[in-house]
Amino acid sequence: MKIPPRPRRALTRLTRDTYFLALGVPLHLLTGFLLFMIFGLVWEIAVGRDTSVPVVLGLALMLTVFSVPALTVAERWRFRRLLGIDIARAGWRRPQRQFGYHCLVGALFGSLEVLLLSLLLTGLAAATVYGWIWGVPWEWRADNPGYATRAFYVTLAGLAALAAVPALAGALVRLETHLGPGLLGPDPSEDLERRVVDLTESRAGAVDAADAERRRIERDLHDGAQQRLVSLALNLGLAKATLTDLPPEAREVIDAAHREAKDAIEELNNLVRGLHPAVLDELGLDAALSGLAARAPLPVRLRVDIPADLPQRTSPAIEAVAYFVVSEALTNIAKHAREATRADVTVTRLGGILRVVIADDGVGGADTSKGTGLKGLAQRVRSVDGTFRMSSPVGGPTMMSVELPCPM
Repeated sequence: MKIPPRPRRALTRLTRDTYFLALGVPLHLLTGFLLFMIFGLVWEIAVGRDTSVPVVLGLALMLTVFSVPALTVAERWRFRRLLGIDIARAGWRRPQRQFGYHCLVGALFGSLEVLLLSLLLTGLAAATVYGWIWGVPWEWRADNPGYATRAFYVTLAGLAALAAVPALAGALVRLETHLGPGLLGPDPSEDLERRVVDLTESRAGAVDAADAERRRIERDLHDGAQQRLVSLALNLGLAKATLTDLPPEAREVIDAAHREAKDAIEELNNLVRGLHPAVLDELGLDAALSGLAARAPLPVRLRVDIPADLPQRTSPAIEAVAYFVVSEALTNIAKHAREATRADVTVTRLGGILRVVIADDGVGGADTSKGTGLKGLAQRVRSVDGTFRMSSPVGGPTMMSVELPCPM
């Protein structure tokens, strides 16, 4: 007979939970038995009934201590084999968690498991009481004429107990899966610290990969498309200077193409600088920021104070973030800072911190929650574990402060 899917899944789940709880009974009650014996031996010592009790007590304590690692291994196997839950090895950095589980929580779980299994066996026995009755001698049935009615009520009670077992077993298994891995596995704070370290390393790798990709695109544009446009502009300029006998319409076409080629070269230069300026790698942050200040549409006072006696140069990723922060900030000042007549850019290296401050004398009122430019700057700074602060009261001035970590 083929069992329908839902009852089959329920039966499979009940079988799995029953095996899981049955295997947990000896594991949980062993430490309970040892603790009960230890308390009895302590009482024997207190009343002074037997002089050999201290030796037995020492053996019981040693057995309890050495049984905890073995019980932990068995619990990990039980969770992994029957529930598919892999509990990581916790080691012995916090042994009190394992002792607490096996000596306190485990004893409680063992008692509940015994009660649940007893309910299951009792329910099975009660639900099949008619079979038990027909197995007794007929004289007993003759002496108890009301046995059929009583057996009916017992059968109903057994069926009710069996109906309650799956829900109770599932609840107890969920309780064990909630407490067991947390106490037998690593401390959640240690797992969180490990995840933070892993995420930090993966994010740093992603930032470095993105910066390397920008450098590759910059090189490809500079060595490929930009050189072709320069060659095209030179050829058009040569044609414009040498072909003087062309009709006016042809000369106008050559002039227009020459201008378009020079404009394309200028736009491509700006695009390449926006991806990753070559001067940043060749001459450093000071020279790159000086170029930004020179190209800005408003006067910029730049001060870069990076000690020359540092053991190593600031990492390329940090320099790139600082460069793009200043570049985007100067662009925003030129576009959105009303009545701004100048900007101040200060870059200082203080130990393991690179601090960048950009200020303008505009009317203020900038809001980081509006638009994507300032949000993008904040996200770029946070990508390297930096801090982004901005002050822009109505009436001005506006000040942007960025601190970037620079490991020594």
